[in-house]
Amino acid sequence: QVQLVESGGGLVQPGGSLRLSCATSGIIFGFGTMGWYRQAPEKKRELVATLSASGITNYADSVKGRFAISRDNAENKLYLQMNSLKPEDTAVYYCNVYLGGRHDYWGQGTQVTVSS
Repeated sequence: QVQLVESGGGLVQPGGSLRLSCATSGIIFGFGTMGWYRQAPEKKRELVATLSASGITNYADSVKGRFAISRDNAENKLYLQMNSLKPEDTAVYYCNVYLGGRHDYWGQGTQVTVSS
């Protein structure tokens, strides 16, 4: 059974930082594409960052230079370091693992709120 559990969200002031974690189980960690997505109220879910099995990263233009995706193969965890946070980064952030075909897995999400 595949499980993805996000943590690390919360309330932060503009300009602050947070690090999101995604603990995974039931998958061969590092295989396929792993990523972070977010969904703000009344908006569609959007890609934030992805990390391929070969280590190639991809970022949304809105977070380039501020966010960094990484993984710890020993801990089976995916991370998203978020710096210089802005109010427009407020959203529920979801961890995703895509292994191909119908093997597309999501966590339950963690709320990030950027507000003074």
